This record gives sequence, C-alpha cells and structure tokens, in this order.
Amino acid sequence: MSAIIGVDIGTSVTKAVAFDSEGQPLATATRRSHLERLPGGRVEQDLDDVVRTVAEVVRETAAALPAPPTAVALTGQGDGLWLRDDQGRAVRPAISWMDGRAADRVAQWLADGTVQQVYARTGSGMFPGCHAPLLAHLQEHEPRSLRDAAVAGYCVDAVAQRLTGRISVDASDATLPFLDPVNRTYAHEALAACGIESQAHLLAAPAAPGTVLSLDARGAALLDLPEGLPLTSGPYDLPACAIGSGVREVGDGLLIVGTTLACQVLTDRARTDSCAEPAGMSLCTPDPGRWLRSMPAMVGTAALEWILTLTGTATADLGALLADSRPGAGGVTALPFLSDAGERAPFVDPQARGRLDGLTLAHTRADVVRAMCEAIGYAARHCLEAAGLSGTLAACGGGTRSGPWTQLFADILGREIRVPVENEVGALGAVRVARRFLGEPAGTQAQLFHTVEPREGIREVYEDGYAAYRTALASARGEWGGTAVREPTGASVG
Repeated sequence: MSAIIGVDIGTSVTKAVAFDSEGQPLATATRRSHLERLPGGRVEQDLDDVVRTVAEVVRETAAALPAPPTAVALTGQGDGLWLRDDQGRAVRPAISWMDGRAADRVAQWLADGTVQQVYARTGSGMFPGCHAPLLAHLQEHEPRSLRDAAVAGYCVDAVAQRLTGRISVDASDATLPFLDPVNRTYAHEALAACGIESQAHLLAAPAAPGTVLSLDARGAALLDLPEGLPLTSGPYDLPACAIGSGVREVGDGLLIVGTTLACQVLTDRARTDSCAEPAGMSLCTPDPGRWLRSMPAMVGTAALEWILTLTGTATADLGALLADSRPGAGGVTALPFLSDAGERAPFVDPQARGRLDGLTLAHTRADVVRAMCEAIGYAARHCLEAAGLSGTLAACGGGTRSGPWTQLFADILGREIRVPVENEVGALGAVRVARRFLGEPAGTQAQLFHTVEPREGIREVYEDGYAAYRTALASARGEWGGTAVREPTGASVG
C-alpha cells in the first residue's frame, strides 16, 4: 500500500500526515515553529527553524510506516516574503503574511489608486503582508537584502528549494498580487504601478501544472529518505484545503476557521469586476480552467483567543460560554478586526480596528465572547457573499473542532455546513495533487463528513444582526481614516 507524506507548513505549527491511496491517514507528527513578533507590527520567521520542523515531522512520520513513502507533498502558509540566495539560504528573516510594517504604503496605494489599478489587471487586491508592499518597503529601507537575494518567494517554495535544490513556485502562491491568473504570467504593468519593476528578476516563473521535483542529496539527508524521491511543492494551504475538503463543483465553497478566516468559492472564470472593491484573490488551481475566488480575512481564531484571554476564559470553556448567552448576545456587538495589519478581505484597510459596543453592567463574559464569535460569523458571511457562494459549503480548521461555534456559523449563514471527518485537509489536498501529478490512480476518494444544519427559529435574529454589522462596519470604515477608494482603470481580467 503506497503512502505519500503530506506536509502542511503552518504559521506556527508544521504537520505531516501519511495517507494511503484511498486517502486514509496512516501516521502523523506535529512540531511548533517560532514566530517572532517585533515592534512596529513586524512579524518574522527563521527559515532554518521552519526547515527543522519539516525534517522532524517527516522523519517521525516515515519511521511509523511499514515501508518508505513513495513521495512527499508540501503545502503551507502563503504570502509574506521569503528572500533567499541561489543556494536557498535566507538573506534576511522571512517576513510573515501577518506583518504590518508596510501598512502605511498600502493605505497610500489605496488612496492614490495603485491598488485598484493592480486589481483591475490581476484580480487580486493587496494587503501589508503580501509581496508588493513588502518589496517596495525593502527597496526603500533594505536595498542590500534585495541585492543579496536570488529569489523573492514564499514559505512552501523556500522549503522545497532546501530539499530539492530547485527554485520553483506554484501558481497559487504566485497569484498575489502580480499574476495574471488567465495566462499564469506576471503582469509587468502591476509591478510598474507599484514602482518595483526592477525587482521582477526575483520572481520565479510559476511552475507548469503537473511539475514534480525530487529530493537532492541535501534534502534526502535532512528527511532521511532516498535521494531522487518525488516531491511536489504546492498548491499552498488555501487551495490545498479546498481540494482536501472535496470542493469540486463550480459554486462550491470552503470556510477555513483558522488563524485566517479564509473563505473560498470555486469558479470557472477569472474575470474581475472592475467596479468591485479591490480585495481578495483569484487563485490558480492545478486545473488551468478553474480558479478559487478567495477572501482570506484576518479575523479568525486569533480574535477568539484574544477575547477568551481578555475575559479570563479558555478554549475549553467556549461551548459553555455560548450556551450561557442567547443569540444576539444580549445586545452586545463587536467588530473583530484585531490584526495589527488591519483587514484584507472582503475589503482592504490597514487601519481596520476592533470594537465592542452595547456593554452594560448587566452583561457577562459569555455575552462578550458570543458577541465576538457572532462578529466573526458575520465576517464569514460577508466574505462568502463577496466570493459568490452558490453551491455546497464545507468547513475546516481548528475552529470547527468546537461544535457550538460551528453551529453558530451555520445559523448565521443560514445554510448547511459539511465538516470533513479528516481534519488535516491541507495535507490531504497536497497528497491528492501529488498522486495526480505522479499519474497514480485516484482511488475512490470517498470522504466522510458530518453536517451541521441551521436551527429553526433564530434566522430573524441573525438577519437583523448581520444588517446591523454591515451598517456598523460601513460607519467604522469612515472613522478609521476615510481611505478613499478610487474607481480602477484598465480592462478586467478574463
């Protein structure tokens, strides 16, 4: 029974899962990696530390198998800026997608129309933790880092380079913000609009669908696996989770309740509405005729963990807290925008900030926690509407381990949610792609779900709550600095 090890390199945790040809897990391992939070909203990672976690989880997982794996499939966090030399060594610490150092630049680009101009060409918005503002920032403040680099890439391709000696990037990672998703080439007009066309040589050409790499001697020694073993690099975690969650039909969607509240819908068109707000991404998938309209908000489990800490409670208390406060949280409302980098979907505003409103002495910790959970649910509905959800909806991520919170999402969305029984869907999606690229039979790909239905009798509460949330959000956006959204120029993608 052939096994492929899928590796999901998360922001703070790296997981490896070995799956058989039917998609059943055989062995797994997990390691934490370090995230460095620095003044000025800076968030960085050490590439060597990330590679260490990958090596350890692969070794541990492979050791638990009766025979060596037939391949390794990588996925992981996207965006950020992972600068390396031609040997795969970091020329500076990797800048995380959570980083906020370039927030002022994004605010300026929103005001002067740069973001809208790029969006009209590529179908992807921008936020402080993506390539464009980070490259522009380094071009001004750290030009030597750019001179020393051979490639400006992402987490997954950085690890792949260490293991294979090859510089290669999956089209899904390369999407934001410069890629024309129709022809899978970089739109040089987008680079020029951001003033960084001189850095174009740092962007690796997206790999063709079906690309398979192999372990070189250094990678084989790191993983304790045979030299020449096949390795696939990507898609990154958002599309990998969609594939692993069974999102196959146009209009179907996925809600990832993790550090990022990532909402995605499968589409057969990469066309963008030139009048739409410039947010989200049109992610390339392994199928050239399919894209994922992705709205990865910054308001996921981090906001929940913050409110639990603030109230002196814990994740284990969440079910009881939600049970102790009725839908509507007794009139307490929240805006969940707590990231130092602001928000990136379904709108972009580096100045976005969180709020709690309507509190009185009569309210309890349970009301405050429920208000934040409901606000995150409203943000999910906003994102899924913007992404064009029309089919079935799956959900995954650490937040779905809480049955009461998943029920709250179903109630707010007013639709059934399918939660895969196999929770490591990112690694599973990467393995499914690897088997396809290696020409192996797909197997039955049978997948078990448990479904969560919206409850009767509370729809009106959440319809009113969602309308109030959208009104409060519109008002707050004016207060955050009144970022002007100028109509884009140029043709839309299609």
